[in-house]
Amino acid sequence: MTAEPLLRPTRIYVEPAAAELPRGRAVLDRFPDAERVEVASHWQIPELHGDEANVRRWVRIKREALVLGVKKSLSARPNGRSAHFIAPSTANGCAMACAYCYVPRRKGYSNPITVFANIDQITGYLARHVRRQGPMTSPDQVDDAAWVYDIGENSDCAVDALVSDNVRDLVELFGSLPTAKASFATKHVNRDLLTWDPKGRTRVRFSLMPERTAKLLDIRTSPMADRLAALDDFVAAGYEVHVNLSPVVVHDGWLEDWRELLVSLGDATTPATRAQLAAEIIMLTHNRALHEVNLGWHPKAEELLWRPDLQEGKRSEGGGVNVRYRAGLKRRLLDELLDLVAEHAPYLRVRYAF
Repeated sequence: MTAEPLLRPTRIYVEPAAAELPRGRAVLDRFPDAERVEVASHWQIPELHGDEANVRRWVRIKREALVLGVKKSLSARPNGRSAHFIAPSTANGCAMACAYCYVPRRKGYSNPITVFANIDQITGYLARHVRRQGPMTSPDQVDDAAWVYDIGENSDCAVDALVSDNVRDLVELFGSLPTAKASFATKHVNRDLLTWDPKGRTRVRFSLMPERTAKLLDIRTSPMADRLAALDDFVAAGYEVHVNLSPVVVHDGWLEDWRELLVSLGDATTPATRAQLAAEIIMLTHNRALHEVNLGWHPKAEELLWRPDLQEGKRSEGGGVNVRYRAGLKRRLLDELLDLVAEHAPYLRVRYAF
């Protein structure tokens, strides 16, 4: 992490309805010195979400701004890769600044943390949704016996836990649901989570990439050594621990870098951790609009992320122009990485790779 604190809110943008809820009041009380600015909607705050005007203040906005809102629409969307369902968000945005992140595109790139105060509505909806599913009867690549709900699609839950108790409430909820699990990916080691009691019903997926690449792309995140050192501790605390090898970014020497990381993964973990470890492998997908914004604040990252010689265009479901490694090349690159996993981390079950 940088020398600057990850979060130091000096201004909180507040929907009036959120301030009236117990969780909203608790967040405001946690940061009593922050200026409060009333807003009609957490979606429409031009001084935060305008990418062109704010590119030079990118990291400052993430550190100093916080938004408090109410989640209007509650739904659990089917997924099928990382989880069976995507749970309704209890937050969106992030205080970290990974150069490849897809989340900022939803609100205008800098996109600091928005906390949703109606946590009781969200947990109530989730509990009912889980019960409607009944027991899971057929094992699949997501899980052998439980319905898995991704609770952090649009944020990093370990960072969200620095701001509110929403994530703890979700972990406690899934601890009481014998047919389901929570799941989230993180790049931040928040050791406060080790004091919770997940009862084996929360899967934490620590995102890993070679240190040389992470120093350039994973801005304001926990160092890779800290993430590796946390794996055993989270298993001992009652979490299911997986890893995300993502995004896989191709550059000169990339396979050797990944070999070193896979060796380090084995060295950092006990047999008990390795026995329950599984991985998701995700090749880089980048975005043309994010590329243009990155050129204004972190152009060195784009030397790795924007590779027209290796990439092809792909229209996203939302209509954005994404780029990914060309189809035939991507398959070969992925196979090379899978061969490395088989050689240097044979214990690591790959749940899916794309």
